[in-house]
Amino acid sequence: MKTKIEERWGTHPNDVKHYDTEQLRKEFLVEKLFEPDAILMTYTHNDRLIIGGAYPVKDKIKLETVDLIRSEFFCERRELGIICIEGEGIVSVDGNNYELAFKDAVYVGRGAKDVYFQSKDTSKPAKFYFASSPAHKSYPTAQITKDMRRTRDLGSKSTSNERLLNQIILNEIVPCCQLQMGLTEIKEGSVWNTMPPHTHSRRMEAYFYFKVPQEQAVCHFMGEPQETRHIFMANEQAVISPSWSIHSAAGTSNYSFIWAMCGENLDYDDMDTFTADKLR
Repeated sequence: MKTKIEERWGTHPNDVKHYDTEQLRKEFLVEKLFEPDAILMTYTHNDRLIIGGAYPVKDKIKLETVDLIRSEFFCERRELGIICIEGEGIVSVDGNNYELAFKDAVYVGRGAKDVYFQSKDTSKPAKFYFASSPAHKSYPTAQITKDMRRTRDLGSKSTSNERLLNQIILNEIVPCCQLQMGLTEIKEGSVWNTMPPHTHSRRMEAYFYFKVPQEQAVCHFMGEPQETRHIFMANEQAVISPSWSIHSAAGTSNYSFIWAMCGENLDYDDMDTFTADKLR
């Protein structure tokens, strides 16, 4: 089977206080997202978000539905966001082809039946990261090009968190139900992301870390602000962040990450921020 999925249950913050390292990683860390000519997915019961990776090396691969969501086709009740993280590839949605290079994206609306991934050059295969959430309405499938992305320069060298925020799938850019996605690039010499950290009780989030150099790592911080936990992560791994949890990280070098969130609203700036001196 070229489409594989695993399931993660929701967690209560009082339970997480008692997790050891092994349990913490088991519940929140997604260690493998890419396998040649396959699609790997993880379904979390936190707002029923699905995150996954498609890696078409030799074959054109289809995004198949899975028994877990009990639908005739994957996007029957879902919307989908796809971002190219490596190489150049083609995403086909109901016969329409969208060519993607690094940071290019496609939003796929509810009701799209056939979604395929392929690489333009099999010697330099493309990698696609995607996220999907339930959708109450159908919006048109759309490609998000370079000139459509919104960028923000955030942080500073003095606080070691200078970074470029790329807002890619946002309701101000393309109509969407609840899914929002973007890509943040940590600049050379900086290590921190999302500092000061925040929570947003109306949305959950997932972080996918990539462009982490060999033998380097990212230390992701999560948990309630007054009782944080950490997970060391390698290149091309993801972490699930419940709505009650902060999400921030420091790397042993600079890196990039894709954030995907869904939930109650589409207000990007609806968050409760905690300065570093308030964390425990």
